[in-house]
Amino acid sequence: MTPTMGFAAAAGRYEEMTYRRCGASGLKLPAISLGLWQNFGHERPFETSRAILRRAFDSGITHFDLANNYGPPYGSAEQVFGEALRLDLAPYRDELVISTKAGYDMWPGPYGEWGSRKYLLASLDQSLSRMGLEYVDIFYSHRLDPQTPLEETMGALAAAVNQGKALYVGISSYSAEKTREAEAILRDLGVRLLIHQPSYSLLNRWIESELLDTLGDLGVGCICFSPLAQGVLTDRYLAGIPEGSRASRPGSMSPDQLSEETMAKVRALNEIAQGRGQTLAQLALAWTLRETRMTSTLVGASSIEQLEQNLGALQKPDFTAEELETIDRYATDSGLNIWAASSEN
Repeated sequence: MTPTMGFAAAAGRYEEMTYRRCGASGLKLPAISLGLWQNFGHERPFETSRAILRRAFDSGITHFDLANNYGPPYGSAEQVFGEALRLDLAPYRDELVISTKAGYDMWPGPYGEWGSRKYLLASLDQSLSRMGLEYVDIFYSHRLDPQTPLEETMGALAAAVNQGKALYVGISSYSAEKTREAEAILRDLGVRLLIHQPSYSLLNRWIESELLDTLGDLGVGCICFSPLAQGVLTDRYLAGIPEGSRASRPGSMSPDQLSEETMAKVRALNEIAQGRGQTLAQLALAWTLRETRMTSTLVGASSIEQLEQNLGALQKPDFTAEELETIDRYATDSGLNIWAASSEN
């Protein structure tokens, strides 16, 4: 594919975005980062994905979060991002933080998932090839492997750094206890655990009991995924399940997640958002960032308009104590953490 026109990034791209230090490291991330989980595979028009990526960078989003199996189909999000990088963003590589992960199923057979050294390092090589990169900025263990010694999984992450294929390493959906173990192993290997990526939202608050304190103690950053609870914390489902929505299709979201009890909470939170002059999604994103140990929150986007709506959360980031108290009445765990198994020791 050839460029339709040259891309020159907006001169004022860093003026509106807020950047937060990632734990005790020297790296800063934008308060809102772009995740390429569901909307950047080959099933979407390339030019749509390309336009979103360009607008994101023009808006100060410097961090793009991927994984080996993002798409659909698997691997295609990295291919799409690699093509957009080649056409538009390559001149700005040193302004970008690009992350990828390995841990979930990627190819058939015993070496295509979990946390072995063979799988992780082979997957990273494949990811680099798909994106046309020499290195990624962050390479994650995407989930805990209960059958593989943690020393092997962390050793593979350290090897990625030592081989020059990753600048930093992270983990995703690890418990507080396993996070401490992983950090200690990496430290002994001379590599910093930069960041943890857990699920977190108004309806999924598991990290508050122990993990956030652990990350603060260790100086590890935190970037949450699914802050909109896979779309539950938007206005999309306030009046039921619309045709064509994620909940209407088989895949990553079950209609069972939209129980009447959950939706009663969502409607109450929507009223609070309206009182603040925000959309429900903007409230939900801003709320995750109220936590000072939260480095960044990940958003997805299927259009430029959706991306800009999400970025609007940064226009009203502060909450009064009264607002937080009211939110807490409805922001309770609602069985939406479909990744919980990985964080159970």
